[in-house]
Amino acid sequence: MSLPDGAIRITLPDGAEQVLPEETAVALVYDGTTQAVMMATPADLEDFLIGFALTEGLIEAPGELSGIAVLEQPRGIEARGWLAAGAGLRFMERRRAMAGPVGCGLCGIDSLEQALRPLTRAPRAPFGGEEGGAASAGLTPDLAARALDDLRAGQVLKDASRATHAAGFWMPEAGIVALREDVGRHNALDKLVGALARQGIDPARGAVVMTSRVSVDLVQKAAVAGAGALIAPSAPTSLAVREAGAAGLRLIARGAAGLTVFATGA
Repeated sequence: MSLPDGAIRITLPDGAEQVLPEETAVALVYDGTTQAVMMATPADLEDFLIGFALTEGLIEAPGELSGIAVLEQPRGIEARGWLAAGAGLRFMERRRAMAGPVGCGLCGIDSLEQALRPLTRAPRAPFGGEEGGAASAGLTPDLAARALDDLRAGQVLKDASRATHAAGFWMPEAGIVALREDVGRHNALDKLVGALARQGIDPARGAVVMTSRVSVDLVQKAAVAGAGALIAPSAPTSLAVREAGAAGLRLIARGAAGLTVFATGA
């Protein structure tokens, strides 16, 4: 039986076989400088390089990153790209190398002020409507539950390994139109953002759907990417709720009475 990308079959001590997700050190390299080393599932790495650059503010549009190459190294993988002139200057001003775990952290920052940087509230379309209204105003908890069901149905790597996170992009008229999986929830979201950029899908036209809890860094990434809404099956942190409200991001996540609108996006 063939395995999905990012999965590997191992033999247990008793001789039985088990499918597990791969986990590899992935260096994200911009203009020849390593910005982050993440433990990640080695799949969709071009999406990862672009999405990380977008959500961390290294670039403002996918066209500012070119010459992408993914190269295997003895101890991991390098994903490399070259920044346009303006983006390259911004990068040099804030660059620092770091090693990032899969579970937490804010990448490429070096001060408390940057950790809670003001989030640009980009113009967004209402959910399923035309531009000019409140962002994702029609997204209800019932629709969010449907989006979560659609996400679960598309998680082929989790079905094979039972050990990965997923981030999907859901539109009411089409369901999940893009989905990325990874051992790290932040990685999955970055890969999704990169996939949307490469496919020319506007994140304002639907909702980012996650499998994980909602911490402030996921809210920041979704907001910077221009998403209209963020949906998750677990409770958010209080800071995530405040930041979602400030950024105009509609946030629906698990509350005491089930899926709850924590931030309206208005």
